Amino acid sequence: MITHIDHVVLTVRDIDAAVAFYTEAIGMQAISFAGSRKALKFGTQKINLQTLGQETRNHAAIGSGDLCLITDWPIQDVIEHLREKDIALCEGPVQKSGAQGPITSVYFNDPDGNLIEVSRYD
Repeated sequence: MITHIDHVVLTVRDIDAAVAFYTEAIGMQAISFAGSRKALKFGTQKINLQTLGQETRNHAAIGSGDLCLITDWPIQDVIEHLREKDIALCEGPVQKSGAQGPITSVYFNDPDGNLIEVSRYD
């Protein structure tokens, strides 16, 4: 029945600050949709951004997101890039299990405290 994830939503304090972080730190593309809504596009997926209370059908909380993003960069290059952007790692590199098999991952937090995992398939 389900073939893939189209998008996820992160709840953030400041949409513009989140857009700046994700575009500058990890190279996502900022897009607008539904008038003035903002999202971050990468590959064939996107992350929609919302502020607390914007969506009343969920139980959103700032900083409760936990995403695993796949890279085609060597993990050491990801680590160096994050260091250049002054982004501290929480953990990694470590071996984990992804949806398609073993991955090597590094973890860091975005400005709102969401846990971001960048991984490469071994």
